[in-house]
Amino acid sequence: MRCGDFRQSYAEDMSLFDSPLPRVLLAGLLAFLLVLPQFSTTYWLDVLNRIFIAIIAAAGLNVVTGYTGLISLGTAAFLAVGAFTTAALAGKAGLPFVVVIPLSGLLTAMIGLVFGIPSLRLKGLYLAVATLAAHYIVEFTVSHWDHMTGGVNGISIPAAQFAGIVLKDDRGIYYLIYPIMVGLLFFTKNLFRTKTGKAFVAIRDQDISAEVMGVDVFRYKLLSFAISSFLIGVAGSLLAYQARIISPENFPITLAIDYLGMVIIGGLGSIVGSIFGAIFITLLPEMLRLATDALGNQWPGLMVIVAPIKTGVFGLVVILFLIFEPDGMAARWNHIKAYWKLYPFSY
Repeated sequence: MRCGDFRQSYAEDMSLFDSPLPRVLLAGLLAFLLVLPQFSTTYWLDVLNRIFIAIIAAAGLNVVTGYTGLISLGTAAFLAVGAFTTAALAGKAGLPFVVVIPLSGLLTAMIGLVFGIPSLRLKGLYLAVATLAAHYIVEFTVSHWDHMTGGVNGISIPAAQFAGIVLKDDRGIYYLIYPIMVGLLFFTKNLFRTKTGKAFVAIRDQDISAEVMGVDVFRYKLLSFAISSFLIGVAGSLLAYQARIISPENFPITLAIDYLGMVIIGGLGSIVGSIFGAIFITLLPEMLRLATDALGNQWPGLMVIVAPIKTGVFGLVVILFLIFEPDGMAARWNHIKAYWKLYPFSY
């Protein structure tokens, strides 16, 4: 009976899939998600679109925080840069989304490089404060640059178009976001099979040892910020196309905390963890809202405390995960997979 992993080469050890079964399951999942909009309501399509955008941004944050070990609170700022760049390029310049989305990501990556410079001298909470300063700088800029961003009143974004087809409803936006998410996740997953990804992990584990071994720590820290910011900028661009109207109020500092919660709950240094965390944090308030709506007819006073309940539950969930599952949901998923790999032996 074949049981466990049998790897005989470095190529096998670095492969994405241990056996044909994960390939089949993944292909089935991707096919299911491809046809899902045909059976979903507008409400759930909107939720799915927000989940996919959150997955991209969470994966970007995990690159710099989970894999490179650099704490960042600039996620909301980089989302804002991607979103308002999209508003400028699509709304004012009239460029198509196939040009706007990558350009928004590249501009966000350049800004991420600038704010990543303090990572050479700072780490831990000091670096977190530096990225927090980036948030307020971006927030001030988009709030006062009225003729470009619309200021506090916000700005509208024209619907994305492809081959004469206007992607203005939730189903059309779904088919814009979904393939981009799949492609970026595949890129991010493969990134950590390369020399660059290994350098990120070495810096996270011990930057001094990595430098002694020949890793250019400053260069790879900046590259980590750039790649992370690019992914988050693309997520911000997709968010702009999905929301159609954006303002500085869409990107509060609490949004950065939410994304940090996603990678902690999902699992630091794990692409699967980014997916689990984004799904969990996005669905949590929706489930609470549906529950309170269902109970609101019997207890009308419950609706008054919905917002505090959401905030309290979010904080409680983070604390519980830190206590009982500090490695996140991805670790639990790996335990489940390991059990079936070794079945029928449990050791």
